[in-house]
Amino acid sequence: MKTDIEIAQSIELKPIVDVVEKLDISYDDLELYGKYKAKLSFDKIREVESNPVGKLILVTAINPTPAGEGKSTITIGLADALNKIGKKTMIAIREPSLGPVMGIKGGAAGGGYAQVLPMEDINLHFTGDMHAITTANNALSALIDNHLHQGNELGIDQRRILWKRVVDLNDRALRHVTVGLGGPLNGIPREDGFDITVASEIMAILCLATDIEDLKRRLANIVIGYRYDRTPVSVGDLQVEGALALILKDAIKPNLVQTIYGTPAFVHGGPFANIAHGCNSVLATTTALHLADYTVTEAGFGADLGAEKFLDIKTPNLPTAPDAVVIVATLRALKMNGGVAKDALTEENVEAVRAGFANLKRHVENIRKFGIPAVVAINEFVSDTEAEIAALKELCASIDVPVELASVWADGAEGGVALAETLVKTIDENPANYTRLYDNDLSVQEKIEKIVTEIYRGSKVNFEKKAQTQIAQILQNGWDKLPICMAKTQYSFSDNPNALGAPENFEITIRELVPKLGAGFIVALTGDVMTMPGLPKRPAALNMDVESDGTVLGLF
Repeated sequence: MKTDIEIAQSIELKPIVDVVEKLDISYDDLELYGKYKAKLSFDKIREVESNPVGKLILVTAINPTPAGEGKSTITIGLADALNKIGKKTMIAIREPSLGPVMGIKGGAAGGGYAQVLPMEDINLHFTGDMHAITTANNALSALIDNHLHQGNELGIDQRRILWKRVVDLNDRALRHVTVGLGGPLNGIPREDGFDITVASEIMAILCLATDIEDLKRRLANIVIGYRYDRTPVSVGDLQVEGALALILKDAIKPNLVQTIYGTPAFVHGGPFANIAHGCNSVLATTTALHLADYTVTEAGFGADLGAEKFLDIKTPNLPTAPDAVVIVATLRALKMNGGVAKDALTEENVEAVRAGFANLKRHVENIRKFGIPAVVAINEFVSDTEAEIAALKELCASIDVPVELASVWADGAEGGVALAETLVKTIDENPANYTRLYDNDLSVQEKIEKIVTEIYRGSKVNFEKKAQTQIAQILQNGWDKLPICMAKTQYSFSDNPNALGAPENFEITIRELVPKLGAGFIVALTGDVMTMPGLPKRPAALNMDVESDGTVLGLF
């Protein structure tokens, strides 16, 4: 059996100019990065803004497990299948981060015969967006430290600087550092730290900005810290939003690539889903909606994190809400949620499927709260048995949710045809009636409590003293009308990663609230969410190499 990279390298790519011709995009509309990658020009983006808006499909998943769900693979395979049945379809997904690629998770370009190509480039440096975001973030850090060194005209309290440096790698040694050592010539000593690039607020801003002017406005709103009198200091106070936008002027343009089957795909932006909103850029999704009849996009991690944030934070910035949500699951993951150990997942266990279904059922119920129809996609594995499949279909029928098996990893577009047809039928017969979970005018506490009680199904929210102080500060500064971006473990509905399935009667503790005014939301931190991951004992990097002719080995 071929690996993902072997399959990808066996495909003869079409020039990207030819791939996008079906979307009425010409050579002059593209900024080419070689033959197979391009950015779409702002002139073309503005030109298509008056086009009708197509259907939007959001792909999400049950809570992720080590067994894997294959959400990106289903996203790509579904789009290929929609094109196969005659629907003019585009993909809009996130860019991978080098940290997970070289760590434990691997790449994010799909898998098997449902991949975006060239997967090697997409998983490595691609068009340089990650480097631009890293540079802009660290330029701001350098400008802050220079301001302190040059007299600190704004009266910034160096003990209360919120802004951190970033690098697009998993490097736990950089979580806490001290800068400015070595005497007066080297700056003002202070504590600092590094996040991974995809956790930077600049990444979140890039993915929510609609154009260069909006980008500058959002950058200016970033709160970098506080003065000695506890008043906030912004990038606008430093007067450097123009310089940061200049660094990002190309990164904000959506990237165009292709799938194995020639489906055009925007791959653009990649904010963390457990610390930010976990969706690709608004600009890419909006443009795809104007170019195609169907746009398939995804949100990070499980539906309790990615889909909730997509629907409460990203959707208000889009021209339309999703017409349907596809929830991806595997029988293996359901069995794990039903209490089966990872090393026993290939053994038939119908009772575990029934027990683990509670997790899937809750996600379906949650999506329906937003007034959007749900469809369940079961990513097939060879270990799935007829009895397990029959049990799952019976369970889905009991809550009246359509379910289809999808074998896009092995069979490509053909393996997603049944899912595509069921999805189209669902959209046609059950029009969405989107509503947000909460009104932004609610208090910070009320918004958090709504998410915890209605999406997670927790019984109570506890606010630590630090969080209570920050809520008072948020109210004082007039930031309380912003939406909430929950930072929580992806593995459970609760803040305990070991509480699988559908836990109930648990309490969630909010330990800290971080205003992200540029992105336009407030992050509520629970548990021990890491903004700088570490590498595992045997990182994926150990399997990687490159041959003398440049051929990539072991990437995924």
